[in-house]
Amino acid sequence: MHFQYIIQKRLLKHYIISIIVVLIFSCKDRSENKDNTTVITNTSTTKITPQKKEINGGLYFPEGFTATVVVDSIGPSRHIAVNTNGDIYAKLREPNGTKGNMALRDTTGNGVANIIQRFGDYPNDGTFATEMRIHNGYLYFSSEQVIYRQKLSPNQLIPEGKPEVILTDYFPKRWHNAKSLAFDKKGNMYVTFSAPTNACEDPNSVGQIKGMKPCPGLEVLGSIWRFDENKLNQSQQDGELYATGVRSMVAISWNDMDNSLYGLQHGRDYLHNHAPQYYSKWDQAVLPAEEFMKIEKGDDFGWPYSYYDHFKNKKLIAPEYGGDGKKEAKDYKNPIMGLPAHFAPNDLLFYKGDEFPERYKSGAFVAFHGSMNRTPYPQAGYIVAFIPFNNGKPTGTWEVFADGFAGVDTIVSMPDAKYRPMGLAEGADGSLYISESKQGKIWRVQFNGDKKAFGTEQLSEMESRKSKSYLKTPENLDRE
Repeated sequence: MHFQYIIQKRLLKHYIISIIVVLIFSCKDRSENKDNTTVITNTSTTKITPQKKEINGGLYFPEGFTATVVVDSIGPSRHIAVNTNGDIYAKLREPNGTKGNMALRDTTGNGVANIIQRFGDYPNDGTFATEMRIHNGYLYFSSEQVIYRQKLSPNQLIPEGKPEVILTDYFPKRWHNAKSLAFDKKGNMYVTFSAPTNACEDPNSVGQIKGMKPCPGLEVLGSIWRFDENKLNQSQQDGELYATGVRSMVAISWNDMDNSLYGLQHGRDYLHNHAPQYYSKWDQAVLPAEEFMKIEKGDDFGWPYSYYDHFKNKKLIAPEYGGDGKKEAKDYKNPIMGLPAHFAPNDLLFYKGDEFPERYKSGAFVAFHGSMNRTPYPQAGYIVAFIPFNNGKPTGTWEVFADGFAGVDTIVSMPDAKYRPMGLAEGADGSLYISESKQGKIWRVQFNGDKKAFGTEQLSEMESRKSKSYLKTPENLDRE
């Protein structure tokens, strides 16, 4: 029996009610601004009109770093990849039609893309189309339901041939449907299968919201699976369940330093809405942590039964399963680090290059897409952060590496932010590329200072930016 029917047999009775729950309780990520799309309807070469110049493209960095705007707007997009020759590939958020990828090339040497070409001979199937990675001579990319690859050819901008189908997700489309990818050094591909709810809520709950236990289909959704990166036309049954208890993961990456898989989870929402007797609106705004995970085979990180409190450095039982904000959950793996709530980590990059100062080597850059649901408190995130590593482990602190995406001092609601950081990629020369999802702007970040003199003094100004309303822990108004 095909896996599609096995899943449907086990989950059909829960699927319809889950969708209803999703509409009530899930993040409204699909409300993202779509008014700034640049429409390019064919695959012919297109010249880009030069844009008005701002210092560092409007962004702020530690002293010594500079940024060039590679392209001002290619339309709403997700992840990016950079080839060894500097060509850039971006995954567009296109729900219909074809040509859901964008290729960019700089032929003048000034760092600005003067040629773009839209391509993608496959059907687009939703705005959670996310991944774009270059691996072993192939360009891998994902729509919501399918993972494809195409062979890259030297000096040829557009990959050759028709896209090959590596994996198809036969489970019906749902929230948190991004297919993010990571590759190890043994021919394996890791794929995220995120869950469509906050805490696997029981729609038959009366009074306080309860969770379903066991959560139906947790081994299928809310998990990470491992596949053969070279095998065509796979479905989920062809893979291996690698880790579970992961609600929603968009940022995932293989760390060559210790040959391990890492990822950052989007924490659940609505603690106060679901259990107001235990959680205030302030609690709901600052909890739970976004979890930075080292992911090993067989791990269970506890979703939906638990969440991580980064103030207490403990995993606690979720209120839908008997928790009260104090009871510990001891049966699940802890993250290696807790990060601020609702920052929405959407990409993770371990820096390998030599262009940046030595302290960045082997550390982790994180693109925080930004929150949508911290009302009545300001929204938060909207930066690219850096997490230093020491002896293979995070130091426990995060730094502001790139700021200015929001364009305002206080983000009352997500549409107020000018940009939302989304994708990260490293160039062959060690430069860092950053993309954002609203307009499709891409920056190239380089270091032009004195690497030996770089230190606390250069970082201090960025540290002071944590006083911004979208980065600091808000004052608890519920105590007044």
